[in-house]
Amino acid sequence: MADLLEQVVAEIQKLPQDQRDAIAARIIADLKYEQAWTERFEATTDEEWDRLAEGVRREVAAGDTVPLDDVFPVNQSQQ
Repeated sequence: MADLLEQVVAEIQKLPQDQRDAIAARIIADLKYEQAWTERFEATTDEEWDRLAEGVRREVAAGDTVPLDDVFPVNQSQQ
């Protein structure tokens, strides 16, 4: 059986050229975005992570945060 990527390529090849190009452009953009974030995280020092964590702690202590469920409400069907 073909691996998942080969299955995806086979399905994409069935589409009209403009749709294939749009999908390819999106995949390339996503890969570049992910690579940029990977590089950024890998380049972050322990001191920078510590400063970030301390800033978050201060925001939480000051009440400057919003509960996650308020930002991303849980769908009742997901419970």
